[in-house]
Amino acid sequence: NHTMITITPELSLMVAKAKEEIEQEIVDKEAEKQRYLEEKAPPLQMGGMSFSELQELCQQLHAKIDVVDEERYDIEAKVLHNTREIKDLNIKVLDLRGKFKRPNLRRVRVSADAILRSLLGSKHKVSMDLRANLKSVKKEDTEKEKTVEVSDWRKNVEAMSGMEGRKKMFDAAKGPAQ
Repeated sequence: NHTMITITPELSLMVAKAKEEIEQEIVDKEAEKQRYLEEKAPPLQMGGMSFSELQELCQQLHAKIDVVDEERYDIEAKVLHNTREIKDLNIKVLDLRGKFKRPNLRRVRVSADAILRSLLGSKHKVSMDLRANLKSVKKEDTEKEKTVEVSDWRKNVEAMSGMEGRKKMFDAAKGPAQ
């Protein structure tokens, strides 16, 4: 299966730019490597050294090699430990994914009574007749309420201000239900 890719001018520009960046990255890595080596391993001047001085230089180099080998070993141990831990966590994630696979949900028609029964349990007898809970409002009642509300509002400002006023309003709204 071969897929055809049409090369547009934008695509060719992007490829050329990516190629330049990769080449620059390679050059930068090589320069960093050279700088690091020059810093950590300066060139040796062994000319004119006696045998004892050469032996001492070798001992110093061996001591540095031992330190580097210890560091390398420690780093390898940490990497190995971390890879094992990552592998274990990935296995745990896959196990959890397998255990809690979600079923495909389907639409079900359930009445409000059945939902309340399932939520509250079968002990509670609850009926959800919404129409029975609605107030019946007559046109005459609304006209009477409008005429009552038109009274002077300034009289009640002092009485209804603060927490006492809020309590009175709350009690008035709550009143007939109790």
